Amino acid sequence: MIKRVCGITFFLIFFINSTAFAHTAMVDNTGSNKYKSVRLTPEIYNNANSDLSDILVKNQDGDNIPYFINTSNPTSYHNTVNYPMSLINSYSKDDAFYFDYKVVNLPDKDIISTSIELATGKTNFAKSIEVFGSYDNLQWEKIQDDSIYSVDSRKKLTINFNKPQKFTYFRFKLANNLEKIAFDEVKLIYNVSTYEESDFIEDFTPKYQVENKNNITYIRLSGLKNLKLADITVLSGSMFKRMMRTPFGDKEIYNLSFNGISYVDTTIPLNWRIPSDDTLELRIENNDDKPISINGISVKYHADEIVFSGEGSNSFKLCFAKDDSKKAPIYDISSYKQEILKEKIDRLAIKNIELDVPQETKQYDYKIIFNIVIIITAVFLGGIILLRLKKK
Repeated sequence: MIKRVCGITFFLIFFINSTAFAHTAMVDNTGSNKYKSVRLTPEIYNNANSDLSDILVKNQDGDNIPYFINTSNPTSYHNTVNYPMSLINSYSKDDAFYFDYKVVNLPDKDIISTSIELATGKTNFAKSIEVFGSYDNLQWEKIQDDSIYSVDSRKKLTINFNKPQKFTYFRFKLANNLEKIAFDEVKLIYNVSTYEESDFIEDFTPKYQVENKNNITYIRLSGLKNLKLADITVLSGSMFKRMMRTPFGDKEIYNLSFNGISYVDTTIPLNWRIPSDDTLELRIENNDDKPISINGISVKYHADEIVFSGEGSNSFKLCFAKDDSKKAPIYDISSYKQEILKEKIDRLAIKNIELDVPQETKQYDYKIIFNIVIIITAVFLGGIILLRLKKK
């Protein structure tokens, strides 16, 4: 009984001294697209879990909204290069008809092709065709079998290669040419599609302090906790060339001007390194020169976006509270995020961030509380003993 009462008491004491708090960021719903995104700010990174596992998105009714985290912007590029070809020979042999073509005006670099496009005024035909390639118009290599046709409104006059080719001469072999097909134009085609992902890079001005001591300028930055830093730039109006020391490596920085030409490099690339602390110290070695003027500091970081459906709500709230034990929510939306990212997405802005600060912990005299618990327990047990004695 005593253990139970004491356990309850200590639990209450712990509860009193533990302050649960949550931070919020308000977002207005704008735009006409179904899906929305919110780009996270340094203040959110500083006060959330390092892996963002504590973030929740709520609608105007307070319900949780499924989301996924997007770290880059997918971009597709499509490029097409055409190489005109000219007929250099045509002949028949063993009931087959041949057309030989070469690329006109060969460029200095190697040619790569993915297809050949034919044009003809002939209609109502369907032909099997063999395609050969050559580098010198002497040695020929078979590329593939294919077909071409023009029947009614249906046409197939493009031969897509099974793999990219580097030949500059091409030969077409038709089993027969009773239709007397001739090609008005032949073009070698190179189609290439590339898919790239570019990170979201944001910049901001952090809080910083400058101290000059023992021929060294110390620059201490704050508010960097959990940020994936891209680079830091020192802004100065001084003319200098000096060594900067950082926890990520050293680099010579300079701001020079000669004959009206400026030479400036005061940026330190950080290559995705993540500071484990809220602060970062940079040191500039001044040797025997005067310290340079520090007009400002600019920091670029790799940002993340929260992407979610914005239907049915005029506003949203991002909730986050530093809690490393919290696991990230798992939503179905993350399984089809690639399809969502192909659509148009409205980017919403954070209106304001409110950080809940735990109240100052009250100091309690735990010895007095423990003595009170013992007294209450003794009285309680004494009462039980008296009741049992009366029954006897």
